[in-house]
Amino acid sequence: MAQSTQAKKNRSVLVFDTEEVVATKLSSYIADLSKQYIGQKGNFTVVLSARPEAYALRKLVDLYADSVDWSKWWVFWVDEKVVPLDNQYSNYKVTYDDFLSGLKIPTNQIYPINYTDSAASVAGDYEQRVVNLAKKGIIASTESGFPKFDFMLLGMGPDGHFASLFADRPQRYNQADWVTFLTDAPEPPPKRITFTFPVINSASNIAVLAIGKSQADTVAQSIGAVNGQQCVYPTAQLQLEANGKLTWFLDKDAASKL
Repeated sequence: MAQSTQAKKNRSVLVFDTEEVVATKLSSYIADLSKQYIGQKGNFTVVLSARPEAYALRKLVDLYADSVDWSKWWVFWVDEKVVPLDNQYSNYKVTYDDFLSGLKIPTNQIYPINYTDSAASVAGDYEQRVVNLAKKGIIASTESGFPKFDFMLLGMGPDGHFASLFADRPQRYNQADWVTFLTDAPEPPPKRITFTFPVINSASNIAVLAIGKSQADTVAQSIGAVNGQQCVYPTAQLQLEANGKLTWFLDKDAASKL
């Protein structure tokens, strides 16, 4: 394992030999955060993605199914395809099938989208539901009024996108909304909703998972981002802007160009 220090004290880069070891270490990290936040405030607000993060989540179940207090988890998605929940593209379906289905998380604490065919309507509905939970104190809030989730698990694409914030789409620059939408995603399906940068940057803890040589160039440029440099990749922007603790979980192939 290797760790590199960053200009910001709350940045860490963890490198492990294989995907299996990455998943094991990430699982331990999540289990520790869950225990910490449940002990401090009585719940754990978690924002998930989909593939390949689902593999790491399966490892979490394998290792900690009986020791994590799942009843205190509140689960959300950083982005979602605007498709029915049983559609193969649904992030909810992937995560439910691979992770959530066997856990004792109350169904009223799991927040998939309410599907309609309108991406704008789905985004507006999802934002309002998060707003309501923030007003109740279930989700913490920042001084600027954005929701402050305890933990976000993010993947990334070789093009440096995460969630549904793509380099060449205007949604990455939305600073006003909590949830935005797009109808022209460069990957299918085109209709999606996503948390915006201000919401993601406000999370207390963010883990970025990257596996494989196809990620190496983007990982290197993102982790090496410096203030004042134009951030071509959304992941580089995240590296510079995230307010909480940001930890990169990499296998040695993804880290090969650091």
